[in-house]
Amino acid sequence: MAWTLASRRLAARALAIWLGLASPLLAEQLAKRLILKDGSYQLVTKWEVKGERVRYFSAERSEWEEVPNSLVDWAATEQFQKDRDARGSLPNSVALERETEAEGAREQARSPVVSPGLRLPSEATVVLFDQFNSQPQLAELEQSGVEVTRRPSKSVLHGAINPVAGAKQDIELEGLHARVQAHLPRPVIYVNTDLGGDKDPNPEPARSAGPAPPPPPGSGRDFRLVHLEPRAGRRVVGEIKIGLSGTPTEQEQLISVDTAPLSGGWVKLTPRADLAVGEYAVVEMLGNEGMNTQVWDFGVNPSAAANPSAILPVPAPEAPAPAPVGKAQSE
Repeated sequence: MAWTLASRRLAARALAIWLGLASPLLAEQLAKRLILKDGSYQLVTKWEVKGERVRYFSAERSEWEEVPNSLVDWAATEQFQKDRDARGSLPNSVALERETEAEGAREQARSPVVSPGLRLPSEATVVLFDQFNSQPQLAELEQSGVEVTRRPSKSVLHGAINPVAGAKQDIELEGLHARVQAHLPRPVIYVNTDLGGDKDPNPEPARSAGPAPPPPPGSGRDFRLVHLEPRAGRRVVGEIKIGLSGTPTEQEQLISVDTAPLSGGWVKLTPRADLAVGEYAVVEMLGNEGMNTQVWDFGVNPSAAANPSAILPVPAPEAPAPAPVGKAQSE
């Protein structure tokens, strides 16, 4: 049975819920206590002091959280740990720490670092690396469906083309501009070829009499960068011409790019030359079946406003100050 990324995460979450219901004391046995001055505590696997904040990994919610340093009762926290050590450590706590570290390593592999403090989001599909006001950032590209339009006016959405000798049809996107605009003349595109862990085995082609077959095993997926032509309030992704034999041929304005594989199923697409101000799209080619009808569009415009929901770098953690005598500073 092949496990996708989504199914592995769902199974892990289900197991965590089951463990929480089956044994409320299990987290207590495997985790440390970060005791607060109001008498409450957090079950954690590790913590670190960053200035006036304490960052800890919750054993109950499996995520990083923070509290003000002033709220932590360090003396009680240290004493509890000493008392626990005196009673003898549990073997399971070592296994939990190792699994936590292993999961952290897996998460890092799914989210490669592309710039200091900037990681690719593991759940995204196509991400653009940009720079706005001298700050590196990432912008996730939205997927849009194209329309195949027979000239001059008839439009068929996601439909097969009725071959007519000499006919021309455009593959178009609505509107003149994409939501995301790159401010760099040579933006880098990152494509998650796992597509969030769930590949569509039969993506619909822009020209086909039937569903396209999946890529051969091990062949990978073929993603390209194309230049879009503005026309009558729309953007033309490509053009389909029907020959005398009735065979459709597809033409796009492909951009030359260099590709490089990264960890976590990511592929890096870098244009070989600066891109002119205009509109572009990342498309998936389906071999002889043409192009997938779902594309990821963006523009290049150094004067554009900031991209909404841009992912900004995470500041590097500050070196923790020396802990006062009698106060724990880390795990």
